[in-house]
Amino acid sequence: MAPNFYPAYPPDLSREQQEYLLTNLKDWSIAHGLAVRPAPPYVQPQQDLSGALATTAPVTLFPSLFPQACLEQAKSVAKAYNELYSAIASDEGWLQGIVEELLEIDDFIADLWKVHLAVKAEGFVQPLNLGLFRSDYMVHVDPSASQASPTIKQVEFNTIASSFGGLSTQVSALHEHLLSIDAYPQSDLLANSSALSQSTSVPGLALGMFKAHEAYGRSTTGLPTCVIFLVQDPERNVFDQRHLEYALNENHGVKTFRLPFGRVLDDTKVDTNRKLIYSPPHAPNKHFEVTVVYFRAGYSPSEYESHREWDARIQIERSAAIKCPSILTQLAGTKKVQQVLATPHSPHLKRFLPDDAQAADVLKTFAPIYPLDKSEAGQEARKLATNPDTAARYVLKPQREGGGNNVYRKAIPGFLKDLPETHWPAHILMEMIEPPAQDNVIFRNGEMLKGGVICELGIYGACVWKTGEKDGERSMIESFEAGYLLRTKGSGSEEGGVAAGFGSVDSALLVDV
Repeated sequence: MAPNFYPAYPPDLSREQQEYLLTNLKDWSIAHGLAVRPAPPYVQPQQDLSGALATTAPVTLFPSLFPQACLEQAKSVAKAYNELYSAIASDEGWLQGIVEELLEIDDFIADLWKVHLAVKAEGFVQPLNLGLFRSDYMVHVDPSASQASPTIKQVEFNTIASSFGGLSTQVSALHEHLLSIDAYPQSDLLANSSALSQSTSVPGLALGMFKAHEAYGRSTTGLPTCVIFLVQDPERNVFDQRHLEYALNENHGVKTFRLPFGRVLDDTKVDTNRKLIYSPPHAPNKHFEVTVVYFRAGYSPSEYESHREWDARIQIERSAAIKCPSILTQLAGTKKVQQVLATPHSPHLKRFLPDDAQAADVLKTFAPIYPLDKSEAGQEARKLATNPDTAARYVLKPQREGGGNNVYRKAIPGFLKDLPETHWPAHILMEMIEPPAQDNVIFRNGEMLKGGVICELGIYGACVWKTGEKDGERSMIESFEAGYLLRTKGSGSEEGGVAAGFGSVDSALLVDV
């Protein structure tokens, strides 16, 4: 971690101040849906047999300090990242070369590719695509430079189930509310409410889905239309998703339904024109033509327990519904693609971002990433990863979404020693980002955790594009930045995923440093 260049923060709380702040935090959170279903260690299943309980989502008591220039830098490249990843997802030939390197060592990616090939053989019927992306960054300060300016470095890019857009808008509103009722003690940093950066992720992501729904056009079956939220069951993070559903329905007049991944084959069918038809279990005599399928499930191998789940994925992929994401867009988000783009001196970025200024801005956000294959760069990375002294500066990442999958620093050599060398290329080696030190208080599962924290900024991007007849051709229909997410974890935790049990939802208190 880089040295602390932030002012002393947050202010100390007396017992009475802490009680007042916590009471209002908990009540406001439940009243405004800043909540999750309780985890089993916190509430035993036998205490919630009907699944009716909710608890405050893991949040910070105070908004965390964040350099204003870094937030502006991250937002400024959101549309460029929309361009980059929509272009990658539209270039099947290039993506095939990346995927083929993983087919023999990653069964999940191999099975996703089989779905794509099966639908390709039948013929695609929907050229429209929806991307609801999230590019995750940390503030980086070069620890070797005494006067280094902070900048952002990308942790990863998410093309499927980019979560917490619903809760990020709520937590920034929570911190603004706490400030407005004098729940915070006197602090120069908290004296100006305009320094609190409000997230617009709920209206932004909902607008992206509406634009895709609109681009789909009118129903050709004579049925009413709907958007499907494809979800896990059970789902603890349901309220995060509900905020997007409600915004889509209330602000844009679009009907939405939640479809558990395991019920796709029960509740949907594809008609002779490949339209996806949904029949709600609660109203089996009603039928809807599905315009958009928004994936909040289907990103983990553990969700595909049998051929039935793969058949469900094929059913959605071959249909005329707009997928968010399609198989190709999901594969574009693999860590291998990130590595290929960010390996020093890589020629691939310019292929997809021919605008030199745009490519330069994106390049500034890359942290050095290396393959673990037998290329020249891969051989150098293997030396770095197997030496405990040099491995201490790196993180090892597999081709997986969600927290809890990475291997950090001095644990890397031992992990690789136990992993067959043929499986090493399924991972990438990434130089650790060095964020500045700061403190905050996290409220999680009824407990307060006070101490050093690390913040991770996610910038959402929404885009709708149409693939052309030739491979690599596409036309952008809509593209915009769609709000931000700040996740904060204890500095002793390497992982930052809220749903995986490591982090908390936060908002940014902007400072000049």
